[in-house]
Amino acid sequence: MAEYQDKTLSGESVKTDFQKDMTYGEYLSLEQILTAQNPLSDEHDEQLFIIIHHVSELWMKLMIHELNSAIEDISKDEFRVAFKKLARVANAQNQIISSWDVLSTLTPSDYLKFRDILANASGFQSYQNRMMEYCLGFKTTHALKIYEKDPEVYTRLKEQLEKPSIYDETIKAVHRAGFDIDEAVLNRDVTQDYEPNDSVKEAFKQIYLNSDEHFELYELLEKLVDIEDRYSQWRFRHMKTVQRIIGFKTGTGGSSGVNYLKRVIDKYFFKELWDLRTEL
Repeated sequence: MAEYQDKTLSGESVKTDFQKDMTYGEYLSLEQILTAQNPLSDEHDEQLFIIIHHVSELWMKLMIHELNSAIEDISKDEFRVAFKKLARVANAQNQIISSWDVLSTLTPSDYLKFRDILANASGFQSYQNRMMEYCLGFKTTHALKIYEKDPEVYTRLKEQLEKPSIYDETIKAVHRAGFDIDEAVLNRDVTQDYEPNDSVKEAFKQIYLNSDEHFELYELLEKLVDIEDRYSQWRFRHMKTVQRIIGFKTGTGGSSGVNYLKRVIDKYFFKELWDLRTEL
């Protein structure tokens, strides 16, 4: 194999002296990333558990980055710029959905060997997942107390909470395009959960019925549906993976586990976009 590699590289100007130059590993801070997995037990499968969650958090970091940028684009009616970012979010979601396949190789007996060392630590406490929800419009505040232990994280969450969600900015963009939207929606408190509104649904319905005339808005709405669809798939796979591994036991963070995750599946970020389909 080494001989084949040498022949393949023969004639290539591959740089090998990095005494003064930055390497691939240095650019990516691989030493920090690859030494961040610190199992608290000697159990073989704890490494899998940690890596799956590390990778998911990295994908969420990217999605938050793209969503916040797309929200700003939409606020300026720069829809085509936003489309690329929203497509990237949807494809990143595919990655975290597929990660449940890997975690599902963890059997109940495997997990029991190290579950107790998690104590009260739980994925429910993921602040990036909370930020994702805030970006999309689920503005729940009941869990904010969890993050008071880390003032920097708490501040970042509060800042995200106080920003308009992607749905808020989309509705305003639709209004700027000439559609009637109730003032109560346009001037709502964006730190609160969004309540579905008939004027919004009617505006969206007209966009769908006249998609050629309002193609950019139509495409934007469909991009939101893409993201919510994948979010629902992620929630469902989360619930089924938990059920497969721990059944109906209480979650490590104190939630009812599978029963809680089942309830969350039915929550919508963009309810009018789903309801209008029945009326088209």
